[in-house]
Amino acid sequence: MNRKRVVRGVIGACAAMVLAETVIRLGIADSEVVPPVSVVLLRSVTLAGDPLFLAGVADTVLAWLIGLALAVVVAVTAGVVLGSVPWLSTPSRVVVEFLRPIPSVALIPLAILLFGAETEMKVSLILYAASWPILLNTLYALRDVDPVAKDALRSFGFGPLAVLWRVSLPSAAPFVATGVRVSAGIALVVVVSAELLSGGTSGLGVFLITAGSSGGNTDVILAGAVWAGALGLVVNALLLRVERGLFGWHFARAEETER
Repeated sequence: MNRKRVVRGVIGACAAMVLAETVIRLGIADSEVVPPVSVVLLRSVTLAGDPLFLAGVADTVLAWLIGLALAVVVAVTAGVVLGSVPWLSTPSRVVVEFLRPIPSVALIPLAILLFGAETEMKVSLILYAASWPILLNTLYALRDVDPVAKDALRSFGFGPLAVLWRVSLPSAAPFVATGVRVSAGIALVVVVSAELLSGGTSGLGVFLITAGSSGGNTDVILAGAVWAGALGLVVNALLLRVERGLFGWHFARAEETER
């Protein structure tokens, strides 16, 4: 089933690229503004050997990894505490619902003021933006844990911490992992956006904005965007593979339910 989905996705992507190439080659779109797909893909290959581009990607990935790791630690810890202590649930919900809609891009000036335009600024924005899906998934997963399973453990004399460790966290773990996967994509968007808007010195976004400011480098900009998309695709695939490896029982049950 998964193999069929991959094949269909590849066919769809190839069809879209062929269509875009055809539209540009026929002159329907201006090739000076939007270069043909083949040109963009060729430029993407050449960028793989550009030290400046690779250094920018490495800087972006480093900030992404640090920010996402911090978001996982902070959001899971906060989710477990807020989801396990009943009297904190209502007050925290108000705070979460107030802060969550604030776009991370709107906080870029504040982050620059506090941390400068380098890695610390990007990490702080990633931490803010990537925490919400993980936190919310953790909260909702803990609330949906089977109460019968928890009551059964309590009946054998286990305390709250034991119930949390033996029942609640294992049950919530697949949903937390899904939140991490969603946050990974959000973090990548945020870090590149921060680099584009902050005027820093390194990163994929800085490389793209520099190429754009030179003029006539649309193919380079689009090639960089292709690499950003490919990076996101690879990260999502790796995290999904880890999820399936760790929580195969969860996916099997979900597929059985769909049938």
